[in-house]
Amino acid sequence: MKTKLIRIGNSQGVRIPKPLIEESGLTEEIEMILRDNEIVLRSAETARKDWEASFEKMAEQGDDALLDQKEIEKPSAWDEAEWTW
Repeated sequence: MKTKLIRIGNSQGVRIPKPLIEESGLTEEIEMILRDNEIVLRSAETARKDWEASFEKMAEQGDDALLDQKEIEKPSAWDEAEWTW
């Protein structure tokens, strides 16, 4: 689809047809990214969308444990030599 830049005050803009906005899921707030000489528009809400559900699923599956938990819990040389109870 081709379109033309339009003047908006001292700037320029592009009118995005309603069907494209609805299909792409764009909302009132968007992110604009310049990538390889292209301007990419995407919904600002999608950055962390559904993270909470993903974390809950990880917890249910026991996949939310630290990978280095044993290393963290293992006492260091300083702990062994310096720490007293």
